[in-house]
Amino acid sequence: MRSLVPVFGRLFSKIVLFSTLALSAQWVHASEFRSVKGNSANIRVAPNTKSEVAWELTRGYPLAVVKKKGNWLQVKDIDGVLGWVYKPITATTPHYLVKVKTANLRAGAGTQHKIVAKLDKYDVVKTIDKKNGWAKVRTSAGTQGWVSQKLVWGW
Repeated sequence: MRSLVPVFGRLFSKIVLFSTLALSAQWVHASEFRSVKGNSANIRVAPNTKSEVAWELTRGYPLAVVKKKGNWLQVKDIDGVLGWVYKPITATTPHYLVKVKTANLRAGAGTQHKIVAKLDKYDVVKTIDKKNGWAKVRTSAGTQGWVSQKLVWGW
């Protein structure tokens, strides 16, 4: 009787290789980000203006590009695929979305710095700088500070 160890070993290697390629493909697609340029943007079910509006997003909301079709971008956020957005109403200005219930905005890049404000889940902040796992950001009210990049999503 043949041993199943070599067969299982080859199968396991193929699963690991496939998983690695799939994850690599996700990172490649998520390497391009855009943000909402105007006061708001409609995210549609299909790539055309007659399509149903699935979401309306506010200025600066970060979006990862999944696919392109002409002037339309299929986009996702931290929760997954949202739909399609017309590329001209997006920008390359980097923003973050707070992904935790509350995040501290600090005077400097590190937990030893004073807290200058609190950010709430789904707050959108403009990215100004990045350093050592921290992002210097500006809120819509104009407050600037540093937040750990572990607590936000975007670029």
